[in-house]
Amino acid sequence: MKNAIVIIGSLIVAFAFNFFLVPYGILSSGISGIAILVGLITPFNTGLLNLLFNLPLVVLGYFKLGKTITINTMICVVSLSVFLYLLPVVQVTDNILLSTVFGGGLGGLGVGLILKYSGTSGGLDIIAIMISRISNVSIGLLLTAMNGVIVLISGAVFNWNIALYTLLSIYLTGKMIDTIFTNHVKLTMQIVTSKGHLISNDLLQSIYRGMTISEGYGGYTKEKKQILTMVVTRYETLQIKKIVRKHDEHAFINIFETVEVDGKFAKN
Repeated sequence: MKNAIVIIGSLIVAFAFNFFLVPYGILSSGISGIAILVGLITPFNTGLLNLLFNLPLVVLGYFKLGKTITINTMICVVSLSVFLYLLPVVQVTDNILLSTVFGGGLGGLGVGLILKYSGTSGGLDIIAIMISRISNVSIGLLLTAMNGVIVLISGAVFNWNIALYTLLSIYLTGKMIDTIFTNHVKLTMQIVTSKGHLISNDLLQSIYRGMTISEGYGGYTKEKKQILTMVVTRYETLQIKKIVRKHDEHAFINIFETVEVDGKFAKN
């Protein structure tokens, strides 16, 4: 299932490139954007260049991000390169602004799906994930910042109008990635329950998170309660809710966004 979604995400990215960005010389983010640039000024195919440029970073990802992400990344890099090679370059619209908006948005949609299902599109995604795991900065923002150099190259090689359109495309890609891939978003969960012992034991065995347990009592019922407090990622909330409801149908769960975490917080 995950591999299929990674391939679908790669197809969406390739479609965004060949139907919206490449016809106008607008670059995308990351290594793929560099592959587009080199492909525009040399006779080499963009798909082949994307594969060659990504191989060293995929090897780095194997040692830093683990086997699962690396396998999915290889699936993405190979499938994206194949799709870029097979799909024709077609100018869908004669409006460069529309091409920029739809190309950037669709590219971000594809990359966001790939990241959400434990993959990367290769290249700078790998570096962005590594930095995001040791900081509180979102992957979309990191990619936008790192891709500033592509904008400068685009301006130097083509013209500054294309560079500005490239900047807009990269910004939209980053915003779309952050909309879909929300693993960087941390939430605080407060669980008020009378089955704190059972729930905490189950959570500690199922969720790789610590928690703080405090005692309280109901303001109306005066019944003794336990308050479990955890900082988690958005993807873990559904599993936590299921565990809580399994033991206590009447538990009160309060979830709110955490602005910053200062201390040990596992991001794997």
